[in-house]
Amino acid sequence: MINAPGKILEGRLSKKYDSDAGQDIHASEDITIYPFSNKAIPTGLKIAVPSGFVGLVWPRSGSSFKASIETGAGVIDEDYRGYVNVKLYNHGDKQFNIKSGDRIAQLLTIPCDNRAYEPVEELADTERGENGFGSTGV
Repeated sequence: MINAPGKILEGRLSKKYDSDAGQDIHASEDITIYPFSNKAIPTGLKIAVPSGFVGLVWPRSGSSFKASIETGAGVIDEDYRGYVNVKLYNHGDKQFNIKSGDRIAQLLTIPCDNRAYEPVEELADTERGENGFGSTGV
């Protein structure tokens, strides 16, 4: 696996411990997200994800657990060079106040197998087959 670092042109990523899987993404503006609504939060972050990898934007566990704040639209392709905005959803019943500099999400950079899918006439049979949601129990 290639261990080339990503590049940061603008903005900020941080982590508290070297062993942290994700790097914290920070807001670049003060914003309020009202209950049961969502907003795209500017970060001022411009990065280059390393070749062969993808950046995944995930919620911070504390804000998810304590305030019901979740992320959406969380894929950063290796060839994207624009500003990273973070879509946050407030599923809670209290407003969520963000100050510039606050940690709002985390970025996970993982290897990405981006092979294309090819059309076929049928798919191979498996033991599971078409059994979907709940097929292994609750």
